[in-house]
Amino acid sequence: MQTIDLNSDLGESYGQWTLGDDAAILPLVSSANVACGFHAGSPDVILATLRAAASSGAAVGAHVSYPDLVGFGRRNMDIAYDELFADVVYQIGALQGLAAAAGTRVRYVKPHGALYNTIAGNARQGQAVIDAIKAVDATLPLVGLAGSQILTQAREAGLSTVAEAFADRAYHRNGALVSRRESGAVLHDPQQVARRMLQLLTEGGITSIEGDFTPIAADSICVHGDSPGAIEMARQLRALLEANGFTIRAFTEES
Repeated sequence: MQTIDLNSDLGESYGQWTLGDDAAILPLVSSANVACGFHAGSPDVILATLRAAASSGAAVGAHVSYPDLVGFGRRNMDIAYDELFADVVYQIGALQGLAAAAGTRVRYVKPHGALYNTIAGNARQGQAVIDAIKAVDATLPLVGLAGSQILTQAREAGLSTVAEAFADRAYHRNGALVSRRESGAVLHDPQQVARRMLQLLTEGGITSIEGDFTPIAADSICVHGDSPGAIEMARQLRALLEANGFTIRAFTEES
């Protein structure tokens, strides 16, 4: 049986400010990357998201970030090892407490935004994230960009890893994501998104923004919950994959 995990970034509303539709996308995905308060997510929103994830059966991951509420965690930071280590430990621990109150638990860690992109190739910051995870719970897998250095670095440090692809993002021929600052970086056509991810799973890669076939091996596919049309993208993606023999299941259930 062919299985694939679908994940989405959730819990990113803040108090009276609403982002995304967590209730609508949760039934369509198998894993929920829940904000930990550093880039988004107030405690009440996080707790409500965790309760909804527990009710839907989605696996919960800590969506850790740089401390950057104003920039939504998408601004690069030249942050010291000790500070980043403490920030990640703090975020995982906070989400673990809220998850316990919601009747669920944290099953993995996925960095967010600029932190995610930076540690893909920055060994020093990557090591801070790895060491923080190990200090809290060394059994938690690290989710990272498919083909990136951080996955090798984490495995060598003894962590389990999960290679991730992005349904609604364009790729360069080298497997790197196209920067959001560039035209064409974010895809909006639900049918195109679904077809690309089916190609990735059946052919082992996708067509890059340069027009070349780019090999990508992924264990999980992310659909950004805050993207325009995210719900329809997730719905069409799931339907197409299931129609082609794939079962949607959290990667945490396979271990």
